[in-house]
Amino acid sequence: MAGSGSGGSSPCASCKLLRRRCTQECVFAPYFPPEDPHKFAIVHKVFGASNVSKMLQLPAPQRADAVSSLVYEANARVRDPVYGCVGAISYLQQQVSQLQMQLALAQTEILCIQMQSDGHPTASPAPASLQRQQQMDGEAYRSLITQNGLINTLNSTAAHQQPSLGSLGSAGSTAMMLQEACLKKESLWA
Repeated sequence: MAGSGSGGSSPCASCKLLRRRCTQECVFAPYFPPEDPHKFAIVHKVFGASNVSKMLQLPAPQRADAVSSLVYEANARVRDPVYGCVGAISYLQQQVSQLQMQLALAQTEILCIQMQSDGHPTASPAPASLQRQQQMDGEAYRSLITQNGLINTLNSTAAHQQPSLGSLGSAGSTAMMLQEACLKKESLWA
C-alpha cells in the first residue's frame, strides 16, 4: 500500500492480518513488521488486537519491551494453555531451588572434610573400607543432612553473613550442627 506504516509497499503484519489499511500512525507497524506475520498472529490469537492496542498506549521507549513481553507470554500460553509463562517461571524457580540445595550439600561436605583435616576431635581418619562404604551411602548421608535441617541453617547463615569456605566466622551454631552431622555420618557407617 502506498501509505503503509512500515515505510514500504506492504502493510505491517497486524494490518495485513486484520485486513485494514496501514497508515503512518499505525501503532503496530514498528513492532510487527510484515516480514514476521507469525509474531502478531500469535499475540492476536491470545490477547486480541484491541487489547494489544490498549497495552501499547505506553511511552514510546517502553513499547518495544511491552511487545517483547506480549510475544513471549503469547508463545508460552500456546505451548502451555493452562499455566503459560507462569509454568516456565515455576520450573525455573524449581531448578534454582534444587541447585541451591546441591550447593548447600557441597558446602557442607567441604566443611566436614575441612573439619576432619584440621584434626577436629570429632573427626578421625576413616579406613579405606569405611571410605568405600561412605561413597556408596552418599545418598543416605545427604538425606540425613536434609532431615536435620542443616541446609536451612546454612542458607540462612549464608544470607546474613556470607562466611568464607575456609573459616566458620561467627556461625557457631552452624559449626555445631556440622559437627553433629559429621558425627552422625560417622556413626551411620560404623
